[in-house]
Amino acid sequence: MKPKGSATKRLIKIFGFTAGLIVLLAIAAKSLGWLDSGETTHTVETARSELRTITQIVSASGKMQPETEVIIRPDVSGEIIELTVREGDFVREDDLLLRIKPDIYQANIDQLNAALLTQRSRLEQARASMLQAQMEYETRAQLFERNSISRMEYMQSKNSYEAEQANFKAAEYQIESAEAQLRRAEEELQQTVIRSPADGTISLLAVERGERVLGQAQTAGTEMMRIARMDQMEVEVDVNENDIVSVAVRDTADIEVDAYPDRVFQGVITEIANSAQVTGSGTADQVTNYKVKIRVSTPHNLDMTPDQMVEGQVLEVGEAGFVPNFKPGMSATVDIRTETAYNVVSVPIQAVTVREDEPEDGDSEDSEIQEESLQTGDQNSTIERQEEYRRVVFVVEDGIARMHEVSTGISDSRYIQIQSGIPEGVEVVTGSYRILSRELADGDLVEVSGSGSIYAQN
Repeated sequence: MKPKGSATKRLIKIFGFTAGLIVLLAIAAKSLGWLDSGETTHTVETARSELRTITQIVSASGKMQPETEVIIRPDVSGEIIELTVREGDFVREDDLLLRIKPDIYQANIDQLNAALLTQRSRLEQARASMLQAQMEYETRAQLFERNSISRMEYMQSKNSYEAEQANFKAAEYQIESAEAQLRRAEEELQQTVIRSPADGTISLLAVERGERVLGQAQTAGTEMMRIARMDQMEVEVDVNENDIVSVAVRDTADIEVDAYPDRVFQGVITEIANSAQVTGSGTADQVTNYKVKIRVSTPHNLDMTPDQMVEGQVLEVGEAGFVPNFKPGMSATVDIRTETAYNVVSVPIQAVTVREDEPEDGDSEDSEIQEESLQTGDQNSTIERQEEYRRVVFVVEDGIARMHEVSTGISDSRYIQIQSGIPEGVEVVTGSYRILSRELADGDLVEVSGSGSIYAQN
């Protein structure tokens, strides 16, 4: 007789196997649609396609800096004995900035003057010797013609005369060399007095009276100060390689400066670099940017006295007399307006999704990646580089979602241009993201939610 416990265990195993089989069959039936009671109705949010003006924006950040800034370095070394400016002072072209102690350079000039006088005395000695040799040569030449002296004596006098001529020429060249050295020393003495090369503001002063500075003719000397045109400021920003193709010289931009929150200034692009700035080269974090300079066109830095104003400077100010005072190094963010489309059919960016021509198993993850790229409004997204994906919008017609393939244009932060596919004034599905990107299909029943309906928005 078998134990009663073994029969109980066998019965439990049979029940477990049967329950598992029922669950598997239920899952299969659900996936095949055998258990569906009818069509699924999706609750969606909608908006209406409208005519709008869309401006494509490229955003970047950078620093404020003067358009023109001159670095003052000395050509000669020495001690600063006079400093006539302070940081922030406004100077005119040719104004005295500082003096370097000239004693050594004056002594060098005195020494070279004495050397020049010595060389001139040697020139006169060489001239006298040459004339003496010339007379002897001419006399012996006459005697040689009458056969009164030997040819040897004649040749000796001739060679002596030619040697004295060469000595005289050498003395002349030595005088020219001494004069050149004297001119150089006089130029160095003049370089001990440093004057402003242009109108501007002392934006940086790195030295004080009594300091020694190093001047080098072949290499950069000590940076003493900088002179900048503070009324001509610009913002230098880094623009990513994906966006730089959309940016052009003379594009306009909105500038936000951290020092002036809640204010927007105007600017225009003046320069775009041709050489890239690459960081993290050869790594997964490699970034390629291009330098772009944007001139600030809003009047600024006008808080100078009338006699300090630069000729041609704009005197008009903004609302309520507000004039920003920009300083080099201030952080700024710019929104560059690269392209504008006027009165075009547009829909919210999230209304445009992607669908494959022939959906296959295992592609849902790729589709989600493509959709996320589209939602960012990136015009250089992966979707546009893969022909197997189509851009579509779902239009609500009598409670049914109808899929329309569309061709898109530029976009801003909220809306995207529809070049073809749907007309103005139709109701398009904008959400939710999960339903729009994964579940909604052509012909599905939809119910517009109250919070997201076009009627609630109106």
